[in-house]
Amino acid sequence: MQDSSKTIAFPAMKPIDTPRAARSSLPPEWFDPESSTAPTTENQIAVAPRSTVKDRALLTMLTGLNAGQVYTLDQSETTLGRSKDAHVRIDDAGISRNHARIVRTEDGRFLVEDLGSTNGIFVNGVKVERVELASADRIQVGPNVVLRFALLDAEEEALARQLYDSSTKDALTRTFNRKYLVERLGAEVAYSLRHKTPLSVIMFDLDRFKTVNDSHGHHAGDVVLRVVAAQVQRLIRTEDVLARYGGEEFVVIVRGIPHANVAVFADRIRKSVEQLLIPLADLRLRASLSLGVASLSECGETSLDALLQLADERLYKAKVTGRNRVVS
Repeated sequence: MQDSSKTIAFPAMKPIDTPRAARSSLPPEWFDPESSTAPTTENQIAVAPRSTVKDRALLTMLTGLNAGQVYTLDQSETTLGRSKDAHVRIDDAGISRNHARIVRTEDGRFLVEDLGSTNGIFVNGVKVERVELASADRIQVGPNVVLRFALLDAEEEALARQLYDSSTKDALTRTFNRKYLVERLGAEVAYSLRHKTPLSVIMFDLDRFKTVNDSHGHHAGDVVLRVVAAQVQRLIRTEDVLARYGGEEFVVIVRGIPHANVAVFADRIRKSVEQLLIPLADLRLRASLSLGVASLSECGETSLDALLQLADERLYKAKVTGRNRVVS
């Protein structure tokens, strides 16, 4: 698509040739690309190496839905379990609500302790009640979940977080990506069926988004996507999940709310986006959403495919019946 702004055409650049007189005064190896003596780097001022003090204690999830996610142990006590109040919350059937904790002592040591869990904890394959951790120790919590404890420096910690984000987040909107959505929704469906708790999804996309790209260019479309995604992210709860499903289409996973209330929640999202003024140079753009709501309790099949398909059908109905509306 052509951008609406004026394009300045630059003349073709020509290679610059060194005059013969100038060439004759230079060492011949400068013009020999195969020469090992040709200068290849600029001189730089030597600087002191960065600090590599390994003073950051981290847990890295090695298995399960959130494999790769890192948790900083920056408190005197970090709890692990299925409870909503756990610092490291792990949704797994083999994990107790309050399964274990990691304690940081005053002298900087880290101890892991079982909190009377059903399936216990193991450090490097050995079942323990309480033990001091060393860097690179593997902690198995219950039968399925393994975490790695490590002491890292600041750069290593930043890299670990960057790797996890790049594998699970959409680069443009910083919402979760489709791969993460499918894996997470599969786990949420299993959890909902096991515990008989409500589970719903809201599928939405931006109305007439192609018009934005055609009229103002793809940069404008990117701005609209980022702003709308950020607004929806502010509206949802901590336990909800927002993911980019593809193009201008997104999905919100909503836990623990009856279907009728999820429809009300979806309409609150719709109204909030409708009121946005999105700045773009001298313009102020507006956006609207069409949304489809579906709950697991409505699906004859207990699969995430059936849940997503029902939400998609209702989204399509919202589009063909006028847009900027919720169908539930």
